[in-house]
Amino acid sequence: MPGAKRPLILAAVTTCVVTGLSYALPERYAATGVGLAFLAATWAGALRGEDAQVAHHGLSLGGLLDRKPLSASRLARESLGALGWAAAIAAVVFPLFWVGYTMWWKPSQPFRWVAPESWSDEILGQILVIALPEEAFYRGYLQTALDDAWGTRRKVLGARLGWALVGVSVLFGVGHFLTEPRPERLAVFFPALLFGWLRTRTGGIGAGVALHAMANLFAALLGRGYGLMR
Repeated sequence: MPGAKRPLILAAVTTCVVTGLSYALPERYAATGVGLAFLAATWAGALRGEDAQVAHHGLSLGGLLDRKPLSASRLARESLGALGWAAAIAAVVFPLFWVGYTMWWKPSQPFRWVAPESWSDEILGQILVIALPEEAFYRGYLQTALDDAWGTRRKVLGARLGWALVGVSVLFGVGHFLTEPRPERLAVFFPALLFGWLRTRTGGIGAGVALHAMANLFAALLGRGYGLMR
């Protein structure tokens, strides 16, 4: 399938680069370096094109990345819509995740509220350093490019999906495992399916970015609350 060759090569190169950076950079800068690598790959694959190409890949972000003047009303409308989608799904999924989390980790102490050292650093870091770069590359560029190549044959809850959703979710899981080789890292395959569905259902990556950041923040909150992480 010649249409899939370029995105798959870019995905392989990007995976190698981010894996190398995650080990080569000091721990303090590793996440930032990885995020910048994902954004650079997204720019190479889609962002350097015209507005129509950026929009096709769901990367307009309410007009922030368009060349035409920014519309405040459009930005507010699409931002609120993305947050609404993310909040609605979080309300359903997070309680189930909490149950699964305790079953998997079997914490030895009850949950207690433990705030991070800095809420602003944690929230902005999860949005700008992790969720945005990963969603832009995997769901914005890669899933769209592979959907173009492989087609979307099934409609699931209002979103037309194809094998790209599964393939990108596998690559997402492998990428996480390579940067931190622990079996549970492969479990990100499952939220990746949800992020990919959101990207197609909403037409952009905004809702996926919001849900991705919220999920990471919630997992970190549980980890601190059960004494499983600092």
